[in-house]
Amino acid sequence: MMIRVREGMVVKVLMERERLQEIQVAVEDSLNLALVYTAMTGCVKEGDRVLLNTTAGRLGLGTGGYGFVIANLENSALDMSGQGHIMKLRYTPMQVKCFAAEEQQSRFHDKFNSFTSLKGSPVVVAPLHSVLGPLCALVKKKQPGTKIGYVMTDGAALPIALSKTIPELKEKGLLDVTVTSGNAFGGDFETVNFYTGIIAAKQVAGCDLVVTGMGPGITGTATKYGFTGVEQGYIIDGITTLGGLPVALPRISFADKRIRHRGISHHSITVLADIAKTRAILPLPELEQGKLGYIKGQILKYNIDKKHSVVFNKGEAVLSAMEDYCLKTTTMGRGIEEDRDYFLGIGACAETLAGYLQ
Repeated sequence: MMIRVREGMVVKVLMERERLQEIQVAVEDSLNLALVYTAMTGCVKEGDRVLLNTTAGRLGLGTGGYGFVIANLENSALDMSGQGHIMKLRYTPMQVKCFAAEEQQSRFHDKFNSFTSLKGSPVVVAPLHSVLGPLCALVKKKQPGTKIGYVMTDGAALPIALSKTIPELKEKGLLDVTVTSGNAFGGDFETVNFYTGIIAAKQVAGCDLVVTGMGPGITGTATKYGFTGVEQGYIIDGITTLGGLPVALPRISFADKRIRHRGISHHSITVLADIAKTRAILPLPELEQGKLGYIKGQILKYNIDKKHSVVFNKGEAVLSAMEDYCLKTTTMGRGIEEDRDYFLGIGACAETLAGYLQ
């Protein structure tokens, strides 16, 4: 359970965007990549001595293998600013204060108390962070005036600043509002959990469509229940509790070499068949006969059509929407050319949503 901590010196600042720096650090006679969450530790510059968490890099965790700056030793006397009494990353050495939209001092507090129902409004439950860009692109292309909010859960990355997708979508006008819920932090609004996150997106920010799901970095263990995406099941149930219409976007691929992710991924099957207890809309893409037959076989095998409302739609329009907005989204390192069916699944979801966004 120990973390690996080392002192290093900043050699170069490689990239800066809102609330994030990517740096090169000299540690123990080697150069390491590290991330700085500037809202937590302040900015760093070349020559600064920093304290790093090097655990992930030591374990060789690939895209998760960055070091993370714990403190800038040249500027360690940081202080709090602004309102708020809610802590995230609670009871850890890195706990941070935020101003939650629903707390008593917030001007939005009464909106949460007066909330009664989502009144059947659709809420998309996302299986991976990579669905967000293509989904927003097609929804905006089909219905340009749609205001879209994203509620990021704490199932994967906790700082929203880690996402490269979010600033790109905001810059291109494809995403309007972000909410970080639970222990995730750094969104336009902070909330204590995903229930109030969805309420904030709808009641406070006035979004027409809410997409909820984890940020980058899903964790899996090749076991039935051992993946962070199980959260989709209780999010589906939570949306139902709030009076909304859950739209469960499944994870689909015929390019993944792992058989458990073939067709509808075992992650989505577990969520839909075992975890979720209430009914959701399940949009699926119309694929060529062999692949379509495989997916329909999965639906029948796991009785998913008895629990959820299955809707088939063409999804090809998502490909042109991504091209129009110059989105180069990948999933597990694969783009449209390598994993076309994954993106068609997202397109089918957007096409299905069109009937509910008036």
